[in-house]
Amino acid sequence: MSTARSSRLAGFGHYVPARRVENAEIETRLGLEPGWIERRTGIRARHWVEAGDTLTGLASKAGEAALQEAGISRGDVALTLLATSTPDHLLPPSAPLLAHRLGLANCGAIDLAGACSGFLYALTLADGFVRAQGRPVLVVAANILSRRINPAEKASAVLFADAAGAVVIEPCDDQDKGLIGVDLASDGSGYDLITIPAGGSRRPFAPGMAAEDVLMTMRDGREVFVRAVEMMAACADRALADAGIGAADVSRFVPHQANVRIFDAVCGNLGIEPSKIVRTIEEHGNSSAATIPLSLSLAHKAKSFAPGEKLLLTAAGAGMTGGAVLLGM
Repeated sequence: MSTARSSRLAGFGHYVPARRVENAEIETRLGLEPGWIERRTGIRARHWVEAGDTLTGLASKAGEAALQEAGISRGDVALTLLATSTPDHLLPPSAPLLAHRLGLANCGAIDLAGACSGFLYALTLADGFVRAQGRPVLVVAANILSRRINPAEKASAVLFADAAGAVVIEPCDDQDKGLIGVDLASDGSGYDLITIPAGGSRRPFAPGMAAEDVLMTMRDGREVFVRAVEMMAACADRALADAGIGAADVSRFVPHQANVRIFDAVCGNLGIEPSKIVRTIEEHGNSSAATIPLSLSLAHKAKSFAPGEKLLLTAAGAGMTGGAVLLGM
């Protein structure tokens, strides 16, 4: 076993399906007035898969882009972490197939179910692995939520999207790079706020189940909003304290893209200038765990991260799960 002093993000990648779904299509189906979705969420459009697309297909495209940018040997990657709530199958896990498709032959591979916070959980675990083993890790977050939403439920049908984002994290000797502040959290008192009731061992799939049993439902959107703002801000505060810096030192703020009102409220609570928010929700909606790595990749593509930049990432999701990570670039 080797020991790495620190880690760094060496490559970014993302993929979104070609099919762009504008709000008007959903507003017409649900009987909503024009502009209703954008006013309440900030979303103008989202991307959904076509028939035949698979979760590992989306994930492999994002992972390939991240590996290409990192420029590392496929044989050096030691672990693939796939953060997803929509695997190809309940069994087997999807990560081994993803690693196989990417040519990662000497690599462990596991799925991680952390809902919208899944990427931050996976990134934190990857950082620990890199520090302990001194070998690179591929982290991919991907979801096909268009196949999990109930098209008749207004609270969730207007929000969710399909996408994948990925990063490569590798050993580094500079302690100012990589994960310099972390806080992970959970609050099981909100366990049933966002659910897919059937499909687990508690209530297996059965013939004749109604749509509301097998598709996503959001029990109380207002309660989700309040809890998400509180958890994201609290986790971010603790991650900043862990890094020993203040909100003014944050270069870019990359929140989970759930709703513009959520991350605007979190930004206000933290005292971060709104101009520092990385926003992708307008064109990409909410793809759960994939929103943060998607946003990182799009932001990096638009304006490469500069050495010394500090990025604050924060999320909250079903469960409830939450977390924040401060990245040094």
